[in-house]
Amino acid sequence: MKSFGLLPRIIVAIIAGIIAGTFAPDAFIRILATFNGLFGNFLGFVIPLIIIGFIAPGIGSIGKGAGKLLGMTTLIAYCSTIIAGLVAFFTAKAIYPSILSNQAAKAFENPEKALLEPFFSVEMTPIMGVMSALLLAFALGLGMAAIKGDTLQKAMDEFRQIIEIIIEKIIIPLLPIHILGIFANMTQGGQVSAIMSVFAKVFIMIIILHILYLCVQYTAAGTIRKQSPLRMLKTMLPAYFTALGTQSSASTIPVTLEKTKQMGVKGRIADFSVPLLATIHLSGSTITLVSCSMAVMLLQGETYSFASMLPFILMLGVTMIAAPGVPGGAVMAALGLLKTMLGFDATMVSLMIALYLAQDSFGTACNVTGDGALTAIVDKLNKE
Repeated sequence: MKSFGLLPRIIVAIIAGIIAGTFAPDAFIRILATFNGLFGNFLGFVIPLIIIGFIAPGIGSIGKGAGKLLGMTTLIAYCSTIIAGLVAFFTAKAIYPSILSNQAAKAFENPEKALLEPFFSVEMTPIMGVMSALLLAFALGLGMAAIKGDTLQKAMDEFRQIIEIIIEKIIIPLLPIHILGIFANMTQGGQVSAIMSVFAKVFIMIIILHILYLCVQYTAAGTIRKQSPLRMLKTMLPAYFTALGTQSSASTIPVTLEKTKQMGVKGRIADFSVPLLATIHLSGSTITLVSCSMAVMLLQGETYSFASMLPFILMLGVTMIAAPGVPGGAVMAALGLLKTMLGFDATMVSLMIALYLAQDSFGTACNVTGDGALTAIVDKLNKE
């Protein structure tokens, strides 16, 4: 199963869910619904831990040893991530009303009545609310960045490793079963045709946005460095396809580093910026998260506006700092924001995870390839 990537497993789970929802008896669907209820409750329990485990050590480690190069790289990465989110918002706002209007009207009139109930449920109360976890994570992260001691930083780094193991060994392997159950229940409820239509349209739009945004990044880098943007982008293609296969920015760092140096970036700058950007620059993931969240909101009949989405986009740039180098890390780190800032319920969270993971590898590839452009810009602007 390990050699069978997450994307193929997600695709198989969706197909199997549709087949099960069409032919399987209600009792089988209710078994899957029971699993989904338990898994969803566990996910709700883990979300505050994920927030603390990712954000606190991420902010703390970035703040330590702060210098001109670190500050400049972080600022450029954050600006790139925010611009990516804004591009996704305005594109979706312009396109979704026309391409998703029919699906939004018929997708979920009474979702609670259409879906089968689980046999039983087990309450798993989180140790704290999501907003409390966010505030605690920021307080700890900023505090660790301000003091000189390393004890708490080391403890938080080890805590993050524990959370990464939970995600990598428990949540990610069980997600295909969770998605299978979602689509089986939706199929028997007559909702799956609208969902699949949305999946296809949103997927295509996101991939196009990834490519266009990479062109913008390399046009900016090429203009500043007086190099051919197309030649720079061509040099970075091996990193893109490596990330497409591994679905991990961290695993792609050696290839990204090699190809960035081939573009003419100083070795000292590349050695520093590429590993840092692999954890703080998530422009492709942000495009995906914003596009998918707006699609889910439209499906569920929820409204969105620039005033509601801008704070979400601004927080995404911070919240996903040091998201783990495992498939689906970005969406896991963003679950808290989806629930608190956009009001996502359990069904919307499940749809969001399925939508995001279906193209996670493409978002990671966009992140990694963009790292090369940003490193080239940092190299040119750095005067040391």
